[in-house]
Amino acid sequence: MTFNNDRSIPKKSKGDGMDRLFCSLAVAVAWNAAPAYAADTWDAASNAEAGSGPDIVITGERVPYGVKVTTSATKTPTDIRNIPQAMTIISSAQIGDQQLRSVGDLLLFIPGASYNSGEGNRDTLVLRGNSSTADFFVDGVRDDVQYFRDFYNVDRVEVLKGPNAMIFGRGGGGGILNRVLKKPSFSVARAATLAGDGWGARRFTADLDQPLSNAIGLRLNGLYENSDSFRRHVALKRYGINPTAAVLVGPDTRVDLSYEYFHDRRTADRGVPANGDGPIRGFTRTFFGDPAKSFSKVDANVATGTLEHRLAEGLTLKNRTVLGDFRKFYQNIFPNSFSPATGLVALAGYNNRNDRTNLFSQTDLVWENRLAGIDQTLLLGFEVGHEKSLNKRLTANLLSGRSVPVTDPTVNADVIFAPLASDADNRVKADVGALYVQDQIRPAQWLEIVAGLRFDSFKIDVNDLRAIGGGRFGRRDHLWSPRLGIVLKPTDDLSIYASYSRSYLPQSGDQFSGLTSITEGLKPERFDNYEAGAKLQLPNGLLATVAVYQLKRINTRAIDPVTQLTVLTGAQRSRGLELGLERSVTSNWLISAGYTLQKAKITKTTAAAPAGRNVPLVPLHSVSLWNRYDFTKSIGAGIGVIARSKSCATISNAVKLPAYARLDAALYYKLPYGVEAQVNVENLLGAHYFPTANADNNIAPGAPRSVKATVGYRF
Repeated sequence: MTFNNDRSIPKKSKGDGMDRLFCSLAVAVAWNAAPAYAADTWDAASNAEAGSGPDIVITGERVPYGVKVTTSATKTPTDIRNIPQAMTIISSAQIGDQQLRSVGDLLLFIPGASYNSGEGNRDTLVLRGNSSTADFFVDGVRDDVQYFRDFYNVDRVEVLKGPNAMIFGRGGGGGILNRVLKKPSFSVARAATLAGDGWGARRFTADLDQPLSNAIGLRLNGLYENSDSFRRHVALKRYGINPTAAVLVGPDTRVDLSYEYFHDRRTADRGVPANGDGPIRGFTRTFFGDPAKSFSKVDANVATGTLEHRLAEGLTLKNRTVLGDFRKFYQNIFPNSFSPATGLVALAGYNNRNDRTNLFSQTDLVWENRLAGIDQTLLLGFEVGHEKSLNKRLTANLLSGRSVPVTDPTVNADVIFAPLASDADNRVKADVGALYVQDQIRPAQWLEIVAGLRFDSFKIDVNDLRAIGGGRFGRRDHLWSPRLGIVLKPTDDLSIYASYSRSYLPQSGDQFSGLTSITEGLKPERFDNYEAGAKLQLPNGLLATVAVYQLKRINTRAIDPVTQLTVLTGAQRSRGLELGLERSVTSNWLISAGYTLQKAKITKTTAAAPAGRNVPLVPLHSVSLWNRYDFTKSIGAGIGVIARSKSCATISNAVKLPAYARLDAALYYKLPYGVEAQVNVENLLGAHYFPTANADNNIAPGAPRSVKATVGYRF
């Protein structure tokens, strides 16, 4: 049976489509963001002699797309070519050129990555077949709260693939996503953006970078967005402000202080149900459930302090401390199943409060030296952290009925939220203490060895307040995480590497929700990654990369068929090939491209699936490409494509997301007096596609053809 609610879409009102786009732009002026500069680390030198204060050497060296040097993968300034790990970097320039507005949008352009729709209330990344809501970092510090992140204050986004617990600690089984934030650059730059699209989006950002003296610099980033969506009844409102200050205390010390307040409230949209073994068709814009009672809101307050001090030539001490307070609540009435025979959609619902307070402090000592005639960079460090969480869930009792006709699935539900015996109600405390050491040894010009080891003591205490199955549970894990990489450099432009790395995930899960009387006695899951690859820097800075990998996940829970006890015999394996291109082909041509061939399977039966099942949201083939070409100093154009083969919506493998291809394009025009205009068209050919899902009956439709426009001014 075929149902198509979208065929009865009425004619557009004055508030729809292009009218809304031009109305949005008619009442606002938009400015394109000026280039941002990463300041991962710095070195005070002799610039004071020129009368301009200490010289800040930017080691996250900016190129239009990507970077050449970063500290994220090793905690030391390292050329991308000398990092024995696959990684993709999306700069703020590329984010602006493509008008990427979410982590999900960005992940579609990362080889080996995809995303889960996260029940319409949080970012969820899928890297090399491993899904996580917690493997997010900001400037290398854990950012594991469940919410939707924004890019308004981001210099670049780095996606590191494969486990690297030696640097990042627990989790990160498939990799991590690290946001590098903008910092004072001690140069004057002022810019803002205000953009609109044909579906009613209105977004404003500002970036003001102002030195007060040779020793004090300020930067202020701000955001306000009030947007509608191509999905009916779906909207979001978010705003944020992030002032930062940098102080140079003499020639050898820099202090950075930052505070961010971020608010996000949006409709929690769970998408459309399945019709048989695929998504239901014809309901791209239709909301299933009660949009008025489906929402997510978060308020985040984050304070950061960074101290970097040069103790002696080649010896640097750095500390970064972050205190974050997050208040989150979400609620949804969503499609739970669909019966083609009756034409009825069954609804379900719940709400959840997730509050979190995080305190993390990392201290690193980096010594660049030459011992016994061998160049090396030695890292010694420790991390301490404390997390406190409150989780409480209530299930919806739909008094107005749990089934609605598929031809009219948007409802105003009469509902009462009350706890079930299985609903979460707990208080969690987690503490971590870690020590790590790493040495980057260069015994010859053509050889570099990266070896490291980390020890984590991770303790979790759960006070489960449920009447049935509740109680106090706790566990402490001692985790040893090695890393070894060998980099061969036959020429100055080519590096060939092989690496091994390991990570762990405690049985409490990445959000500490799974600790019970059973799991408190179980060892953590373990991830082992074997990888080989090459990185080649071509003329004009173009970077070409290739990586092949095998990632094993073991100690996964399963049920013993004889005793019915929980045992750690489950296993998963991911294998793949990743190709990448980024940076510039010529001075006028920028590119970001990738291809992935990967397969992820359950190799030994787990509690979730039997052996042989495909891991969800892992297409066998995925391609992404974005180009920007500037024909003159005033006129440029962009074109890109995303193509993915079919994938499974969930571990049940019962529902498949169809293969798709999407074409995007853009035009850029610089007007006099620093004014710039930009128009992006996403899904130029109007493909009907489903990029991701959260459950078999919570499938996210892709947006139809969408026009986004920005007009700008730098001052």
